[in-house]
Amino acid sequence: MRQDHLITATQLSRDDIEAVLDRAREVAADPEAYAGRHAGTMLALCFFEPSTRTRMSFDAAAQRLGIDTIDMGDVDSSSVSKGESLADTVRVIEGYADSIVLRHPSEGAATLAAEFVDVPVINAGDGAGQHPSQTLLDLHTIRENHGLDDLTVGIMGDLKYGRTVHSLATALTNFDARQHFISPESLRLPRSVRFDLHETGAQVREHDDLEAVLPELDVLYVTRIQKERFPDENEYHRVAGEYRIDADTLDAAPDDLTVMHPLPRVDEIAPDVDDTEHARYFEQAHNGIPVRMALLDTLLENAEAAEGMEVDR
Repeated sequence: MRQDHLITATQLSRDDIEAVLDRAREVAADPEAYAGRHAGTMLALCFFEPSTRTRMSFDAAAQRLGIDTIDMGDVDSSSVSKGESLADTVRVIEGYADSIVLRHPSEGAATLAAEFVDVPVINAGDGAGQHPSQTLLDLHTIRENHGLDDLTVGIMGDLKYGRTVHSLATALTNFDARQHFISPESLRLPRSVRFDLHETGAQVREHDDLEAVLPELDVLYVTRIQKERFPDENEYHRVAGEYRIDADTLDAAPDDLTVMHPLPRVDEIAPDVDDTEHARYFEQAHNGIPVRMALLDTLLENAEAAEGMEVDR
């Protein structure tokens, strides 16, 4: 993986993905071998939107690598509340940190930020755009349970606004994976995402109902209906509560079906699914530590190598 930043899943080749996931597997097997590897470096956590798993797992991953972290804190208590631009904010923070993790409500914000700084920027979610580090831990979870080839994946729920969906669907085109997209018509994949998938040669199979496709799935990736992404609250209320699964729903599923969810969930996966052999969403969340350790290790290693090349010149 040779990129300075991780902004979108379109950057990632199969080799890039496998290199990070191989390293994540090594980290999970022997975390002590990576402890303190990047002592003396600093990671800035810049979250313009709420986050639990992403913020905490990046913080924990960094600390396990010996990286200190600084947190921008709530937007309301920062200079953003005074009208400071994103470009100015990241240019200032670049002087404090060796890498930046950025979450922002505006699609394209991470791309903009990366244009103004020389330290690595990791997109931790940009509105309804992309969330590539989540995709890496999703792929790690899938690989550890099924492998990544000869795979049938169903992605269900909010496909229009779900950034985790956009990133995962893109990344899966690097593998022999058949993708089924299950949603109400109003929440189908954006035209731009469908176009990009078609350009890679992927077949986009869209469904209104899970029942017909469930028996052939290896993985069911469920997403919540995201109220905060809807420009029209009336549209949200029309579709909220649809596409819910429970233990009875999974009676028709293959025995080895893996059910995933990027979390948080609301009511789209009933609690009785937690006790089934299918549930992998908490394992998926826990995989954020080794995967984000591997990602930070890779990006900082690349940055240090590039810096060394500049010094040699």
